[in-house]
Amino acid sequence: MFDVKLDLKISMAAAIRRPDSEQNSPQHSSTKPELLHKLEGSTDDVNGAVLIPGENSVISISRDRSVRVWLLRDSGQFWPSVCHYMSAAPTALTYNQRHLFVGLETGHVEQFLLSTDYNRLDTVRQYHGHQGQVTDIIHCVKSGWMLSCARDKYFYFHCVETGKRLGGYLCNAWCTALAYDEEAQYVFIGDYSGVITVCHLQQTGITFVNSLKGHSGSVRCLAWDGSKNWLYSGSFDCSVFVWDIGGRKGTVYELHGHKSKVTALAYSEDHKRLLSSGEDCRLVSWDMAKTRLETPIWSESDNCQLCNRPFFWNIKSMYDQKQVGLRQHHCRRCGKAVCDYCSTKRSTLTDRGHEYPVRVCEECYINVREAEKKPLANFFDTKHLVKHMSYDPSRKMLATVGQDHVIKIWDMTTVLESEID
Repeated sequence: MFDVKLDLKISMAAAIRRPDSEQNSPQHSSTKPELLHKLEGSTDDVNGAVLIPGENSVISISRDRSVRVWLLRDSGQFWPSVCHYMSAAPTALTYNQRHLFVGLETGHVEQFLLSTDYNRLDTVRQYHGHQGQVTDIIHCVKSGWMLSCARDKYFYFHCVETGKRLGGYLCNAWCTALAYDEEAQYVFIGDYSGVITVCHLQQTGITFVNSLKGHSGSVRCLAWDGSKNWLYSGSFDCSVFVWDIGGRKGTVYELHGHKSKVTALAYSEDHKRLLSSGEDCRLVSWDMAKTRLETPIWSESDNCQLCNRPFFWNIKSMYDQKQVGLRQHHCRRCGKAVCDYCSTKRSTLTDRGHEYPVRVCEECYINVREAEKKPLANFFDTKHLVKHMSYDPSRKMLATVGQDHVIKIWDMTTVLESEID
């Protein structure tokens, strides 16, 4: 599935540059998610939450060291059925088939078994793997592995049955997020430097495969699309990258819809929609079934490629042309290096991931087709700064965790099943 020789275009992706500050946000969609419940009562920051698939239950972790299991009561409100206090603040969690794994700020990961009536948590095992705060955990039922990463820069994977560590990898910076291809057993490790490390896992150990470079900010979240073999990465540089892993060509698509750090991703395979949220209180639903174009490589030039006027570092041309050098910009459609005078126009380029107007050169502006402007994403206001999400595909429900100590549960049916506005 994964070609070690991916590096042709991936190395080119390292040269991707961030756009200038753009204005004019897209309009919010008229089709909105329905807010079903608000879970309040946490005395400190909520660090994460998961929806129990197919059940009216939520598991949350908080900085007050608590692990809570919330059940929907007859009154229509959620109330905790379990409130278990850990030895340190829990910072990451994952739930799968009644097995709950909770990572702590001390670096330990504790495994629990949730009772069938959701009223008891029984300790199964404690994994002493990391020396820093655990940032993400994945439980792989098929292989029987528990994957974890932490601020100590290490990724480890353990056998759930025996508790034995099977292998590990030291990254160049804090590990921040994980995604896993369970079929091919490839793990993707996002880190604080913006790099995504790809490794192949086997019962006998771990093998480094490649590094995906392109983000100019820390990778905050990852999501895996097993049908297309696409990896989604959200970053503090306000963008979402789509890495075509299955294509073996290193193709990278960019999605620009946030004005602040992207903090959470969730993918609905049934509807081919990617959900992203961030510190701008914006929830974006991206239509990933549509054809998208790769971001053009930005050209390097000493002079504007349209009018030939020099840029400010081209001393010789400034002297020859007897004029002050200009600032360099880039057209988001063709990638040409142009001056401000030759790129005064703005246009949406939705097939290239730009849902709001961005800089285009004069030549491209007159050639932009209406199909390139058609929206491929919907925008919604969550009314709180989202730092974590959990999606239940069986009920089309989404849980968002905000910095306001509140967990919101949304019905996403109309959003996922409706056409993009």
